[in-house]
Amino acid sequence: MIEFNQKAEPTAKHNATVTLPIDKRVKSRLRVTLDDGRDAGIILNRGDSLLHGDKLLASDGTVALVQAAPEALSKAEVTDRLLFARAAYHLGNRHVPVEISVKSDSPFIGTISYLRDHVLDEMLAGLGVVVTTIDEPFTPEAGAYGGGHHHHH
Repeated sequence: MIEFNQKAEPTAKHNATVTLPIDKRVKSRLRVTLDDGRDAGIILNRGDSLLHGDKLLASDGTVALVQAAPEALSKAEVTDRLLFARAAYHLGNRHVPVEISVKSDSPFIGTISYLRDHVLDEMLAGLGVVVTTIDEPFTPEAGAYGGGHHHHH
């Protein structure tokens, strides 16, 4: 079994890929199957998590590119600033991991994505937010104490 025990430099050439959902990318120790079918283990420092695009270095020299797996998400696209703030507040009040972005080519269109949950979808609909369901990679905000996640849209 291949053992990945550290992150590789971003410029390192990869010769393997591993596609993981968010619940696996936040763990620092786990057993995985590389996209080519090989078994591997990831043993990083406690608290380390993986982002889409990170690279891992194995003791045998293998470099694996980490890819975020598509997941069942709910996506709220909001054009009103107050409604956007209310939606974010209510999701945050429930400690829901969210991915937030704002389109730069528009006066204000913000999106809030979270793992699909029909109860949360109904809550936002009750606020007047239109929620759609999608299957996309999910990269939630790291949190105020986790260094934050930065989107480049």
